[in-house]
Amino acid sequence: MEDPADFTMIRAAAARIAGRARLTPILSSPFLNEIAGRQVLVKPECLQHTGSFKFRGAWSAISALPARALRRGVIAFSSGNHAQGVALAAQAHDAPALIAMPSDAPAAKIEGTRSLGSEVLFYDRATQDRDAIGAALAEERGLTLIRPYDEPLVMAGQGTVGLEIAAQAAEQGVTRAEVLVPCGGGGLTAGIALALEAEAPEMLVRPVEPEGFDDVARSLASGRIETNRSTAGSLCDAIVTPRPGRITFPVLARLCGSGLVVHENEALAAMALAFAHLKIVLEPGGAVALAAALFHGHRIKGDSVIVVATGGNVDRAVFLQALESTGPGLRI
Repeated sequence: MEDPADFTMIRAAAARIAGRARLTPILSSPFLNEIAGRQVLVKPECLQHTGSFKFRGAWSAISALPARALRRGVIAFSSGNHAQGVALAAQAHDAPALIAMPSDAPAAKIEGTRSLGSEVLFYDRATQDRDAIGAALAEERGLTLIRPYDEPLVMAGQGTVGLEIAAQAAEQGVTRAEVLVPCGGGGLTAGIALALEAEAPEMLVRPVEPEGFDDVARSLASGRIETNRSTAGSLCDAIVTPRPGRITFPVLARLCGSGLVVHENEALAAMALAFAHLKIVLEPGGAVALAAALFHGHRIKGDSVIVVATGGNVDRAVFLQALESTGPGLRI
């Protein structure tokens, strides 16, 4: 098995992305605190370049490629956020990029990827294996495959979120808290956990997933990698993956607490509350951690909880659906 990222790699990634990735703030709202019954600190990676944290990992991986590999180009597979992160990082390095995207990906993500100059190829996420597609195209065209999470340099880039959380929370006097992270394959969750192990060891990372696609929660409970029955059919497309990553799961199993699972209607309600009280736009997958903090507080310990809001690339129709939603404690 390929070795995962480590703290040294995260520090090196932070140096490479300095001045490239945005230092996203920590947000809070008395109203959200009231709903949650504790202080809620939100890290809005929806404000990152391309609208999600994925730019960090993409820049970390692509900036480390030799010149020859950059000239040949890169390939990635993604429902949209990793796609756009890779597209922007590749464009900045004058590297061609081919992105394999599921045919049911949100239109906003497809157009965002194309607008950054990448070639887009569609596949059926319900019947086709994206790993096989990516490997075949990489071999056929001589491209470097930038995996969305099972890639140490990508995981290291995502881990820079954890470095920022540790420093920003400490500035607010918070050194002990549960850190809730929307989780697909686990690259961001594992990267944050590695960073906090070194920089804020009293913080506990917990992955959050939508109902029906809770492979990480089930895997942590069983101690072995579990697979989802389906890889399609959720509004939380950004974090719908077949199973935890090969190199991410051992990190998750060693460092993370038990997984939290929310209903997608709770994610929609969290989107509405984030827009009303934090003035940020979230997509369903990017809002599941906030939903867990607001509506599943009985499963969280401590006076403070830190939430990563991972992305805001949402189609207009879904966002309007969120604004019209109702959920536990929803009062705008």
